[in-house]
Amino acid sequence: MPLHDRIIPYLETAGLYHLARLNSQWFWVDESLLSAFIERWRPETHTFHMPFGECTITLQDVAYQLGLPIDDAPVSGCLTEFENLMEHGRPAWVWFRELFGELPPQSKIKQMTVCYTWFHERFRVLPTDATDETVRVYARAYILMLLSSQLFADKNANRVHLRWLPYLASLDDLGRYSWGSAALAWWAEFVPRNDAGAQRLVSTRLALDRLRVHDVSHLFIADT
Repeated sequence: MPLHDRIIPYLETAGLYHLARLNSQWFWVDESLLSAFIERWRPETHTFHMPFGECTITLQDVAYQLGLPIDDAPVSGCLTEFENLMEHGRPAWVWFRELFGELPPQSKIKQMTVCYTWFHERFRVLPTDATDETVRVYARAYILMLLSSQLFADKNANRVHLRWLPYLASLDDLGRYSWGSAALAWWAEFVPRNDAGAQRLVSTRLALDRLRVHDVSHLFIADT
């Protein structure tokens, strides 16, 4: 979705502007490489098991590369019984209408998720004469897409989950959460979309299996 100038202040307040800039300019995910690393992830040690030893991603990596806050309040309660976080116990879809001004058609809804395409079609172009409240609605839509598609993607692949509504209700408070810590703890499985994707995954697995200590040392030196 386009990054409109008038929603940038909300992204800055939320601590998500750097991530949004990566997304709009040069952020690209090598799905095969990511999946091959996930296969080597061991939750009991929180490390990747490689041929040359163990390695992991640190909070410093997340903060430095994605520009996300890591020292603030935890992002919690959104994965289980998230509806309990709804203000005054309001049903999720009632709150959705209040935050976005309307409900998606039933064809775009599945349980507690909404198709990406509805957000893209409905909120892609911000009207030039948009009021401040309309800008806030578009900012919520952009942040919801950013969280669901870039930071916390899951097996739904093309859907946005309503678990983030409690956080979007108050845009001014988004900046007090440790989005970096939550992102570091989030993992999803990659399912190849086609035979070509599956073949790239096989090739990437083989490349990682062949890595040795001196290869990693050379990569580190080149990166620094």
